[in-house]
Amino acid sequence: QVRVLESGGGFAQPGGSLRLSCAASGVTFSITVISWYRQAPGKQREWVADINQGNSTRFANAVKGRFTGSRDNAKDTAYLQMNNLQPEDTGLYYCRAAGGATIHWGQGTQVTVSS
Repeated sequence: QVRVLESGGGFAQPGGSLRLSCAASGVTFSITVISWYRQAPGKQREWVADINQGNSTRFANAVKGRFTGSRDNAKDTAYLQMNNLQPEDTGLYYCRAAGGATIHWGQGTQVTVSS
């Protein structure tokens, strides 16, 4: 059974940092592309970042330069380090694990940025 579990969300003040984790089990993690998406209240879900098998990363323009991504294949876990958070980063952050022909989503972790 595949499980994708996000953690690390919470509250931050503008300029603060949070690190999200995405743990995926039941998949061959080393060949799984991990992507992060977010959904703000009243808005559509939007892509934030990809963390590819070789640890290469891509980011949406809105977070480029502030967010970084990494993965630890030995722990079947990927990370999204979010720095210089802004109120517009508020939302429910989802992890997507894509490997072969399968895609699995986590339930999301809430990030709230407010002064």
